[in-house]
Amino acid sequence: MFSLGLVPPMAPIKAKRWTRFQYERAIDRGIFHEDDRLELLDGVLVVKEPQGERHAVAVDLVAVALRRAFGEGWLVRTQVHFTSSRLSRPEPDVYVVRGSPRDYLRAAPDRPVLIVEVSDSRLAFDRGLKGAIYARAGIEDYWIVNLVMSEVHVCRDPGRLRAPGRRTGYRAIETFRAPSVVVPLAMPGVRIAVADLVP
Repeated sequence: MFSLGLVPPMAPIKAKRWTRFQYERAIDRGIFHEDDRLELLDGVLVVKEPQGERHAVAVDLVAVALRRAFGEGWLVRTQVHFTSSRLSRPEPDVYVVRGSPRDYLRAAPDRPVLIVEVSDSRLAFDRGLKGAIYARAGIEDYWIVNLVMSEVHVCRDPGRLRAPGRRTGYRAIETFRAPSVVVPLAMPGVRIAVADLVP
């Protein structure tokens, strides 16, 4: 019995961690839908960032620039998942893989050569949790289009960080603004203007 004014101690909250297999099976059974704005990240279902007009335009700009830069033999996908790990099924805003659409009829790609996230209100999230997931997946080239500052963060060299906790992330991060250009690791002869990626 608790006296008035005292708050009883809370029991620990239990949460279910999902595996990618469980989440995909739930989609197959109609519990979730492919167009639900959810991502499975480290076993947790996360609501994706709201997409306003500026965000949507930036995604389109990035996709157009990357299709032009990579050309034949490469597929640029927008807001579609790729196979990351047992506990994650991320849906980047844009990513680039080798091949053509029919190459992925049976299974999603598992090794994008470049991932781009467009960030409006979740820069820390995209650099932190998402960056860690992409680094663990071995993604060598990860760009964040920062709409707030009109700049592009280029994240490379995935691995263990020196920071406390020694979590995984990107050890080299450079920031570019117009009139700078960025060069994809997979296409070293190509230069993409920052101005072509930011609305």
